[in-house]
Amino acid sequence: MPFISLEGIDGAGKTTHLQWIADYLRAQGANVVVTREPGGTPLGESLRTLLLNESMHIDTEALLMFAARREHIAQVIAPALAQGSWVLSDRFTDASFAYQSGGRGIAEARLQVLEEWVQQGLQPDLTILFDVDVATAHQRVRTHSDPDRFEQEQLGFFERVRAMYLRRAAQYPARIQVVRTDQTIDAIRDELAAVLKPLSGN
Repeated sequence: MPFISLEGIDGAGKTTHLQWIADYLRAQGANVVVTREPGGTPLGESLRTLLLNESMHIDTEALLMFAARREHIAQVIAPALAQGSWVLSDRFTDASFAYQSGGRGIAEARLQVLEEWVQQGLQPDLTILFDVDVATAHQRVRTHSDPDRFEQEQLGFFERVRAMYLRRAAQYPARIQVVRTDQTIDAIRDELAAVLKPLSGN
């Protein structure tokens, strides 16, 4: 069964459309497991709290992200796929390359070693990259009453994160589909339906 990940910088609108995508797929008859990263498991959620709130070395950050991902795959993603369910994850490994490599500056080669070790070849069948300019995303994030430590980063950080996301979209065009979120909700959802249609078979 398909494994779909949703990606984008903070404020790109990813979370806004998550439930709509799940409902759309369920309307096509799919059993959908909705999950998120970092998180998705009790251990992963504990690590999420640390990652979003505690200051740490960038290597520690990357290692904890992949530790949470390994648990996520073992406890949620792999079992759901094996049982014939669709998996819809709010972020996956593209986020590590975007944030920890693009944003923080960790060499991609180091993350690739972790990716191979942790995922053992597992990749999403489809990644939807919600894209918008950093200034617009920043305005949206500013409405959050309690921003986490990633949301508090400077605009330059998000410019680098976005650039890496778009670079990966160009590198993996068959998997990563870019949807612009500086358009109407209806236009965005029309695009999402067109992107999801080949997987849903309808």
